[in-house]
Amino acid sequence: MQSESREPLLKTNFKAILVLLIAIVFIGLVLLRNLLFESTLLLKSFGELSVNPEIAFKNNKPTFLEFYAEWCEVCKDMAPKVSTLKEEYEKDINFVFLNVDNQKWDNYIRKFNVNGIPQVNLFDRKGNLISTFIGKQEEIKIRESLADLKGESKSNEEIINDEFSAIKQNKNNEVSPRSHG
Repeated sequence: MQSESREPLLKTNFKAILVLLIAIVFIGLVLLRNLLFESTLLLKSFGELSVNPEIAFKNNKPTFLEFYAEWCEVCKDMAPKVSTLKEEYEKDINFVFLNVDNQKWDNYIRKFNVNGIPQVNLFDRKGNLISTFIGKQEEIKIRESLADLKGESKSNEEIINDEFSAIKQNKNNEVSPRSHG
């Protein structure tokens, strides 16, 4: 008789523990979603926070120009570092972010021979290309180049890391909200 009364109690306890575990997992996912999707949100905001390239090349400030795509894993990985640099240097340096999936930037993509992303081009106050970084870069390397840029160093270097994303070509030149270039 005693074992019969324990069975409903065990079933009730098991259900309560199961519901508690599901609630903990759900709350954990909600709390961690910002961490999991932070870089994607940063990439989406880059285009909105960007200085117009036409203005950037004429306002007598050095320019940081990044070509990126929201689907690019390397771009997502670098986004928090680039955001930190932007916050630190944006008073002295223009920050321009051009999404390669947006056809209105095609002339810049061709002009600067972008065939892998992320690609970062650094320009002096006069609009002269100083450095080009292609692929994943360490924050310290870009930081040093930005510090040199503020001091108007006169180098023209290209730094290529083999970890980058190739630009996807739109062969039929059709653009829709669902296409990715």
